[in-house]
Amino acid sequence: MKTTIFKTDQQDLVKASTLLKAGEVVAFPTETVYGLGADATNDTAVKKVFTAKGRPADNPLIMTVADVSQLEAYVTISEAAKKLMTQFWPGSLTIILPIIAGRVSMLVTGGLQTVAFRLPANEATRQLIRTAGVPIVGPSANLSGKPSPTTAQHVWHDMQGKISGIVDDGPTMVGVESTVVDMSAAVPTILRPGAVTQNQLQEALGVAVIDATSTTSVASDVTPKAPGMKYRHYAPDKNVVMFDRLDALDLRLALQKNDVVMAQDTTIAVMKIPLSQTWSLGETLENATEQLFAGLRFYDDDNEAATIYVEKMPPIGIGKAFNNRLAKAAGNQEFNG
Repeated sequence: MKTTIFKTDQQDLVKASTLLKAGEVVAFPTETVYGLGADATNDTAVKKVFTAKGRPADNPLIMTVADVSQLEAYVTISEAAKKLMTQFWPGSLTIILPIIAGRVSMLVTGGLQTVAFRLPANEATRQLIRTAGVPIVGPSANLSGKPSPTTAQHVWHDMQGKISGIVDDGPTMVGVESTVVDMSAAVPTILRPGAVTQNQLQEALGVAVIDATSTTSVASDVTPKAPGMKYRHYAPDKNVVMFDRLDALDLRLALQKNDVVMAQDTTIAVMKIPLSQTWSLGETLENATEQLFAGLRFYDDDNEAATIYVEKMPPIGIGKAFNNRLAKAAGNQEFNG
């Protein structure tokens, strides 16, 4: 299969949307990571997404829309959910809602009576969806379980020859997937952390919001409500180990010749190791989150790199999302100095 790279001009977006309308798969940019798009109303197209990713069929897909009006045919929207849409859309928030019976494919929901929707803050992608005229599924455009793609080149690496097109809009800004909040539950519940925080959701809703991201586990025979809850995710083939910045000097003494370190600039300076062994996570939580998947992908493709040691972030704001993805990539392995 030929995979075409599209620009974000109107002419190319029309070509990409034509592929979507024909039941083909096209990767698209968002502010978080690149997504793998297909007509969410076409079961044949949706099956192609599962095939391209190697994704388990019981792992539900997020539906991506260009405008709030596109949701109305598929789900029941509560007043509380409308508050979140007004406050955070377009943006890095995915909202789980109860479906209207018979309106959403069970392939998309994993057999559940709920579905997750997102309206991304990327104008090119919103224009792509408007031109296609249908909502699209939007899982991350990587092989299932591997680090998510934050550039079109990452998508090409995983998906070349498996999908029909990639819309290239440069590097993403946020770098990790959106926050997922379950608004079909009795109490609003965060199932995946992201750029939109628990405090922000509580302020918008005026009620308590449960953060279940560190306590929720999904049994092998249960379908998860949101992506990233059940299966191993975000993991390169190389061994990944988390470390705390307080253990940085002990880690320096334990490093082997081909081990590499991903850390913030101040930590790298303290460790005094060759820059050739390091990947900068910048100076802020936002910098670190933006660079996490890019660094994991870089070292996974580096034949010389052995173990990848990655600094944990303070568990505040988007740092919670960083640590969530890192823990999954590392299989919860942690360096103990």
